[in-house]
Parts: sequence; C-alpha cells; structure tokens
Amino acid sequence: MNPAPNLVMIGPMGAGKSSIGRRIAKHFNLHFADTDHAIVERAGTSISTIFKYSGEPEFRRLEREVLHDLLNHENRLIATGGGTILDPENRHRMQKRGFVVFLKINVNTQLERLAHDRYRPLLQQIDRKQVLSDLYATRQPLYQKIADMIVTTDHMSPNTATAQLILDLTAHWQKSSNTA
Repeated sequence: MNPAPNLVMIGPMGAGKSSIGRRIAKHFNLHFADTDHAIVERAGTSISTIFKYSGEPEFRRLEREVLHDLLNHENRLIATGGGTILDPENRHRMQKRGFVVFLKINVNTQLERLAHDRYRPLLQQIDRKQVLSDLYATRQPLYQKIADMIVTTDHMSPNTATAQLILDLTAHWQKSSNTA
C-alpha cells in the first residue's frame, strides 16, 4: 500500500480530482476529503461568495489552512483545488505528507468538461479558453514539479481513469515495496 501518509490529487479544474478521487478512496479504503468542500464548510458560504466579498487572497488563506489540517491526518485521499499548487507552503506540505498524483488534461478537454459550470469564480470570464490556457501555463510546471505520478485523463471516462489509476498506483506501490 501507499508508503506516504496520504494520497493527494492535484491538477486543473475538470481533471477529475473529486470524481476519480472518491472512487480511488473507496477502492483503497481511504477517507476522502475535498479541499473545496472543506473550505465551504469552514467558511459557511460558497467559494463564489468568498471570492466576491473577501477576494482571492482570503480564499487562498482558507485553502492553506484546510489543506494543512487535512494533511495532519493519515489514510486520506485529498482532492485539491486547481490553484492549491500556487502556494509554496502547500507544495511543500503535499510532498512531505502525501503521494502526489497529477491528473493531467488539456485545455480543450477542460472546456468540454466545464462547459456548463457556472460556479467556479475564475471561469466567470467571457473568454474561458484564454483563462484556462493562462492558468495552465502558470500551474502546469508546478503540478509536474511535485508529482510522484502523472496520469493523463483526456478522453477517459471517470470509470476508465479510475481503473487505470488503480492499476498504476498498485504497480508503483508494489515496485516500491520490493525495492525497500
């Protein structure tokens, strides 16, 4: 099994961190946690409302607190928000307290998956493709830098991506335990 205390899913919006993460957590008998849901619970209001009235810096502060609290536990699968990676402290903690899986997708797949999403504050722009392209350019190198494993989920259903990730994780952990 996973030698790290937790399994952490990172990647852009629409990559499948939450939907795939829930399935992976169930398979490996891990407690599932979603940082965005935990932020909403802690703040008592929606992410859109936090962005609108308190701004992105306050949201990022809450995100850092929630992530650190979740990482202090063990045997969790933590699905992070797409921008969690921006904070150097978050990156350090994720690497220290988890096995980090980067779910990678291209911008066109993101556009398809998020076409009807009206809840993500960073997507409330006219040119969604440009916004997603800009976010991808900024965040992609950070995702890759801390990832222990990269799985491309383009053109995969959540079930297919889950099955592939279960195989990849199992093989990796077996290989790690054989070399330890």
